[in-house]
Amino acid sequence: MGQFWKYTLASLTGSLLFFLLLVVLMAMGAVGLVGVLVASVSRSEAPAVPKDSILVYDLGSMITDLEDVPTPTEVLLAGGVANQLTLREAVVAIEAAAEDEAIAALYLRGSEGVGAGLAAQMELRDAIETFKQSEKPVIAYDVSWDEQEYFLASLANTVFMNPFGQMEMNGLFAEVMYQAEALNKIGVGVQVTRAGRYKSAVEPFLRNTMSPEERQQTQRLLEDLWQSMLAGVSEGRAVEAPQLQAIANEEGFLFGEEAQGRQLIDQVVYEDEVIEELRSLTGEGQDKPREDQANFRQISLASYAETVDDPLVTRQAKDQVALVVAEGPIVNGSLGPGGGNVIVGEQVARQLRDLRQDDSVKAVVLRINSPGGSAIASEIILREVRLLQAANKPVVASMGNVAASGGYWIASLADTIVAEPTTITGSIGVFSLFINLEDLGDKVGLSWEGVKTAELADIFSATRPKSDQELEILQESVDRIYDEFLERVVEGRELPPDRVAEIAQGRVWSGKTAQELGLVDEIGGLSRAIEIAAESAKLEDDWQLRLYPEEEEWQRFIGRFLATASTPRQDPLMAQITRLSADLQLVRRLDDPQGIYALMPFNLDLD
Repeated sequence: MGQFWKYTLASLTGSLLFFLLLVVLMAMGAVGLVGVLVASVSRSEAPAVPKDSILVYDLGSMITDLEDVPTPTEVLLAGGVANQLTLREAVVAIEAAAEDEAIAALYLRGSEGVGAGLAAQMELRDAIETFKQSEKPVIAYDVSWDEQEYFLASLANTVFMNPFGQMEMNGLFAEVMYQAEALNKIGVGVQVTRAGRYKSAVEPFLRNTMSPEERQQTQRLLEDLWQSMLAGVSEGRAVEAPQLQAIANEEGFLFGEEAQGRQLIDQVVYEDEVIEELRSLTGEGQDKPREDQANFRQISLASYAETVDDPLVTRQAKDQVALVVAEGPIVNGSLGPGGGNVIVGEQVARQLRDLRQDDSVKAVVLRINSPGGSAIASEIILREVRLLQAANKPVVASMGNVAASGGYWIASLADTIVAEPTTITGSIGVFSLFINLEDLGDKVGLSWEGVKTAELADIFSATRPKSDQELEILQESVDRIYDEFLERVVEGRELPPDRVAEIAQGRVWSGKTAQELGLVDEIGGLSRAIEIAAESAKLEDDWQLRLYPEEEEWQRFIGRFLATASTPRQDPLMAQITRLSADLQLVRRLDDPQGIYALMPFNLDLD
C-alpha cells in the first residue's frame, strides 16, 4: 500500500505526458518520420570543415558527462532538447581546433543560459585557454550576459554586447520551497529518521522556514562558488574581484556602455556588426550577394566534434585505462520509470567487475556526477572499487558538477579523488522519510483495515503514523548506515574518525573546501584524472582510453530522433513544470530496499 501511494501521482503524470507525446509523434506522419530517419543516418557521416571556418560554441548547448536520451516530458514541454555533447567531446574538439588549420577562430555565442554545470565550465575554460594559446582569436557576443555565460565569455579576446542589452552581475541566489504547512492542510503526515546535523533533504517536508544549519551550509557553498566565478572573471578581464563584488552589491545590472567603461566588455555592437567581424576573419569580406551577408563560414561545436577523434581513444595500445561514467541519481533496481540518466548499482558494479577481470585494463577512472540515492546501491558499487584495488588496478574518482552523499560514498575509497573548485560534494549523511495518509483519508472518506502476523509487519504502511517504538527501530538502521559511511571515509581518506565525524554531518561542501578538509586530493578536471590514473598504473605514454558505458546503436538513434528540434529557453511556468516532473521522477526512483538514502539535501538551481 505504501508503494502504491508513493508512485500513484508520479505514474499518472508520466503516463499522461507519454501518451500526449505519442499523439504528437503520430501526428508527424510518415513523411516527417522518414525525414527524421534520413537526418539521423546522415549524422553518422562526419561533416566537412571548410577552410577558414569559425568554430561556433553556442553556450546553451547541453554538455553532460554522459549523453542523455530526452524523456517524453522534456520533448513535450520543451519541444526537444538542445544540441548535446559530452564534456569529453567538447573539450577534445576545442583543443583540436587550436591546431586545425581549417579553424580560423572560436566564437562563443550567448544564448540565454549555459548548458554546462559550473564544474564542467571550469574544464571548458581550460580548453578555451588552450585554444587562445594558438593565437587564434576568441570572440564572444550576446544581447545580454548573465554571470555563468560571462564566466566563459570573459576569456575571449573580444567581448561584444548589444547596445540594448544588460550585463547581469548580481551574485548567486538559491531558494528552497517548504511544504510542511501545505502537506498538513491536505492531511499528509511526514515522519523522518536521519543522521547528520546538516542532512536537510527532509526539511522541506517538515518545516516552513530554513533551519540555521541549512542556511549556514548553503550560504558557505554559494560564497565558495561565487568566489571561484569572480576569480575566473578577474583573471580573464584583468578586473579586480572586489570591483566585481561592488558591482554585484550596488548595481547588479550594467548597460553596454557601463560594462565597457568597467572593462567588462570591449565593444557595444549589434549582431550584424559581429557577423561582419567574423566574415573578415574567414576572408569572405563583401564577396557574397547581399542576401547572404548575415552568414559566415562556420561549424557548430557539436558538428565539429563529429570530425574529431579523441587521440587517447583512437591510438592503439595493449594497456588500457577505462573511463566509467556514473551520472544521475543512484538506484538499486532497474533503470526505473521515465528517462534521463541514472546510476543503477548492479549495472555499474557489473561494469567494474568486467574491468577487474580484463587483463588489458590497468587503471579505472570513475567519473561521478550524482547527488546520491540508494545507500545499498552505493555500497554495491563501492565494493567493486575495493576489489579493483585488490587486483592492483588503481581507481581515480573524478567528480563532476555534483558528487555528493551517495556520489561521495562511491568515491570514498578511490586511490585519488579529483574535483573542480566548483564541484558540489560532501553531504556525508543518510535519512529515511515516511508519509502517512491517515488524515487525508479522514478528509475524503477513506479508511484502511489490515491483518498481520507480527507486531512490526506493517511498519512501512503509509496509512498510519509510525509509533515511537517503530521510529526508534528505524533510527537505529539509519544510524548504522551512517556509521558505515563514516568508516568508508575514514579508511579511504586516511583521516582520524573524530575529524570525519566533525566534517560529515550531512554537510555539503564545494570542491575547493573539500580539498582543504581532506575529502578531495587534488583540484582538477576529467583530463587530469585520466593522467593520474595512467601515472598510478605506471603506463607512461603507451596506453589507450576506453569509454564506458559503451553506447548501443539504438540508443544513439533514439537520442538523435528525439533531439531533432532545437530548444528555446523555456518560459518560467514551463520551467517550473519541467522541474516538478524531474522531481517526481526522482521520487519514483527512490527504491532502496531499506528505504535509507544518501542523497544531497537540495537540488541547487543557481540564479
